[in-house]
Amino acid sequence: MSAQTADAPLQPCKKPRYTRITQQELPACKPRLTPVVVVSVFVVIGAAFLPVGYVCLNASKSVVETAQRYDDTCIPGATTQDREAFLYQLNGDGTLCNVTLTAPRHMAAPVFLYYELDNFYQNHRRYLNSKSDAQLRGGSMATASLHSSCSPQDLLNGSSSAPIDPCGLVAWSNFNDTFQLLLNGATLDDQHIAWESDIDHQFGDVAPTNFNTISSLRGGGTLNGTLKDEHFVVWMRAAALRNFRKLWGRINQDIPAGTNVTIQIQNRYNTYAFNGQKKVVLSTATWLGGANPFLGVAFLATGAASVAFGAAFALLALFTQYEMGDSSRLSWNENK
Repeated sequence: MSAQTADAPLQPCKKPRYTRITQQELPACKPRLTPVVVVSVFVVIGAAFLPVGYVCLNASKSVVETAQRYDDTCIPGATTQDREAFLYQLNGDGTLCNVTLTAPRHMAAPVFLYYELDNFYQNHRRYLNSKSDAQLRGGSMATASLHSSCSPQDLLNGSSSAPIDPCGLVAWSNFNDTFQLLLNGATLDDQHIAWESDIDHQFGDVAPTNFNTISSLRGGGTLNGTLKDEHFVVWMRAAALRNFRKLWGRINQDIPAGTNVTIQIQNRYNTYAFNGQKKVVLSTATWLGGANPFLGVAFLATGAASVAFGAAFALLALFTQYEMGDSSRLSWNENK
């Protein structure tokens, strides 16, 4: 350091202008976490969460559900490779089979019919990005834009004059098994199974073009009608987990306990290539939805943990009493 720098006069300290903000004098909530407050908070949380958890768990248990896997019985073959080869020989027609489910308890209407897929990753980023929302709404797209959003299912046989509509992997893999109900006096209602917002705003009333022709069929089947087909709309709302269910229809009458419900299935969808499984599910619903005990268990566990923590803090405060603000409890004073 030079002498000139060392002899330079010190600059006066610039004090900040006095305000209530800079001096932290504004009104603020400064709770004192005394043992009584801490214990009370834990007890209140436990008292609120435990009954809510019980109600949610009871609602989940009241759901009546029965399911049956059918991909391994609706097609001949000892291995998945044999079944896949046989399915391709049918050129998209599939095999017809009946699956019978028995109601374990009385099932009050409406009874929902779902199909369930296991080991299918609809949440994969590459899969989710392979679609065009603008095209699904009925808008026209340039070839370059179509290719960037829908590749590799954008053009039929790579021809720029034959764009696929709807394009992309999500639409191309559309689920194409079909289900019919064989139950005396009952019908399967498949209307209003998709979200109303999807039907009104996300899908256009346009017919598909160059979509899953039989000669190039590798994913799902063709579409009948327009993109507002509700089974197609339900499929296009991607699932968050690799095992998922999607609504196919509803039975608008009660099913007594012990009743055998036969579902006639046209087995077309190829889950054998990725060792997936297909199931058909009959289920009722409550105000909380279908059978899912997670929410009730989560509330009960949180409530029980809060009560346990409250009891622990109460015992700790009871056996280690000391005055609030006692400076002798500070570590640097205790060491003296």
